[in-house]
Amino acid sequence: MKTIYPSLFCFAVILMAGCQKSINEEMQTGTLKVTFKNTVKGNQMALNSGNYSNQHGEQYTISKFKYYISNISVTGVPIVPNSLYFLVDEGNPASLSFSFDVPVNKYHAVSFTLGVDSTRNVSGAQTGALDPLNDMFWTWSSGYIMAKMEGTSPQSTVVNNKVEYHIGGFAGANNVLKTISLTIPVSTISPVEIREGKTSEVFIEADFDKWWQGTYDLKIAGNPAVTHPGALAKSISDNYAGMFSIVDIKNY
Repeated sequence: MKTIYPSLFCFAVILMAGCQKSINEEMQTGTLKVTFKNTVKGNQMALNSGNYSNQHGEQYTISKFKYYISNISVTGVPIVPNSLYFLVDEGNPASLSFSFDVPVNKYHAVSFTLGVDSTRNVSGAQTGALDPLNDMFWTWSSGYIMAKMEGTSPQSTVVNNKVEYHIGGFAGANNVLKTISLTIPVSTISPVEIREGKTSEVFIEADFDKWWQGTYDLKIAGNPAVTHPGALAKSISDNYAGMFSIVDIKNY
């Protein structure tokens, strides 16, 4: 009987003409600087010395103005980890600006979260921007104050004519957490143009005058102090969600 040996097949390895270079390109990035400008009716806010009036003619001053920012994105591209929070505090100039590395591109929108998410609210006292020493944490009830204004007004019936709005709440219908989405008005302002090794700065105005009006008509005489979660705090948060706008961009 004839023995048949299996054939041995050689698999040809096709070498591509011109060896392909190993590509290990790092993503090109530039710097995006975000600067918040707190104003009242378009004028720079002046703590303790500015005298202001709302749409009802009620006079007031501001001694404290703070709010939490997180989840910053440009044109849908997240640039800040969800775990990173910033406390914008008019009394601390260093807190009004922060910078990030961003992929080279042109961007036409900026978004962020105003407030502290539910997970952080039930995690107890924390560190950094969320440290209770920043005076934005309710020790009597676990939870963060998302935005705070304190001052005085002759229309206030509180002792020493105080005005206090400590806006918080993260559960159910009274959740005051807000997603702020801002489109750059390209007809008047150039887009954010991130270039390698360069800096672009976005100036975001927060006009406190919007606290008084919007979906809810807030009067100092009727409500000079709001210091706990609830329907009124939610209504005020609906108002102040509209206080932000992009007013300038500088590509350096």
